[in-house]
Amino acid sequence: MPIFLPERSASAVGSLTPRQIVAELDKFVIGQAKAKRAVAIALRNRMRRQRLAPDMAEEVTPKNILMIGPTGVGKTEIARRLARLAQSPFIKVEASKFTEVGYVGRDVESMVRDLVQLAVDMVRSEKAEEVKDKARQAAEERLLDLLLPPTRGVAAAAADAAGTPIDPASRSRERLREQLRDHRLDERTVEIEPSQAPMPSFEVVAGASMEEIGSNLKDMMGSLFQGRSRTRRMKVPDALEYLMAEEQSKLVDMESVSRLAVERVEQNGIIFVDEIDKIASRDGAAHGPDVSREGVQRDILPIVEGTTVNTKHGMVKTDHILFIAAGAFHVSKPSDLIPELQGRFPIRVELEALTRADFVRILTEPRGALVTQYTALLGAEDVTLTFTAGAVERIAEFAARVNEVTENIGARRLHTVMERLLDDVSFEAPDLADKTVAIDEAYVDRMLAGIVRNEDLSRYIL
Repeated sequence: MPIFLPERSASAVGSLTPRQIVAELDKFVIGQAKAKRAVAIALRNRMRRQRLAPDMAEEVTPKNILMIGPTGVGKTEIARRLARLAQSPFIKVEASKFTEVGYVGRDVESMVRDLVQLAVDMVRSEKAEEVKDKARQAAEERLLDLLLPPTRGVAAAAADAAGTPIDPASRSRERLREQLRDHRLDERTVEIEPSQAPMPSFEVVAGASMEEIGSNLKDMMGSLFQGRSRTRRMKVPDALEYLMAEEQSKLVDMESVSRLAVERVEQNGIIFVDEIDKIASRDGAAHGPDVSREGVQRDILPIVEGTTVNTKHGMVKTDHILFIAAGAFHVSKPSDLIPELQGRFPIRVELEALTRADFVRILTEPRGALVTQYTALLGAEDVTLTFTAGAVERIAEFAARVNEVTENIGARRLHTVMERLLDDVSFEAPDLADKTVAIDEAYVDRMLAGIVRNEDLSRYIL
């Protein structure tokens, strides 16, 4: 899972109003004002809760959100960007990946364990950054020891002008340090003996799932074999990074990291449950695969309601984790979910299908818009790629038309259309004599019109 680095300080995030949160989301997601409004209120309520007295804060639970809308309209992106904005541990899971207790597959508690592990990685990265300078100094000393091993015998000591003895080895070490910092030793090779990892303990906690037992066993075996690593030869820059990572791991207190990670998950964690419509029992059916779907819902229910999950980093309470569920609900309906689960998602927002006008904005407006991405990618080959306004309109029109005549996959259609449009340019870019390429309406028509007109071909290619 990706680890989101903070974009704002904690104080800055805590001062964001719902209107400002929506404005931040507008930089990355086009349209869907209702969904943005809902998640903005949910995030602001989380900030409000932190200002309450502890006894009252314990009573205030998150108002979980159910997003209803077709694929490719921004459901996942809204949740992901919200988590990055809030600097919260965030994980996306697919409800269809889980199985009812008693069946082979992932149990629902694994979503909480995965979230905790992600939070541990986040906190560990933050703590490692705090001790970076100290770790670098220690790594530098270890590397100098390898580059300048102690000399045998007794060397004659020099003296300064005042007659104070000067150790020749110390002078050589400082000279070597200067060369190291000036990157004049980058081509030299050193031998490093990895630190011996402590023998891990393996403890089966009552109530642990087979998945967690397997994970602990894998960690134990990995640490066991890692401790038997042989001496490694590497260049000086790689050796410095390797030793620095070792020193950071020594300086970071993992007990404190685990404790902070669990607290962060309990107070700020966000779990995005996608494809929740896939586990809804259709039309009240209660036989065949629908029985298993309902079983998964009943397994998810206590996690969403609030329970305690056993993880290798400690017990985690899920009472104040924010759950955002999403589904297209083409076949089933939200009312097909079991009533208890429906009640745990009181906020429901319907996302709208994207139009041609939305596609135009998606291509050009967000940070990292597709037009910007492709311009930057080909710019790496010294190719200057430009798009006329008419070309962007035509691309959006073609994408909307293909979505109408084939499967509607929302904004994801733009990726396939853009790849097809720029196929020749991307392939020929290193060999182009003229490094300036202008994409206009005629170019778009030449590359896409024939494919879009042939419905069978568009199904296959786009």
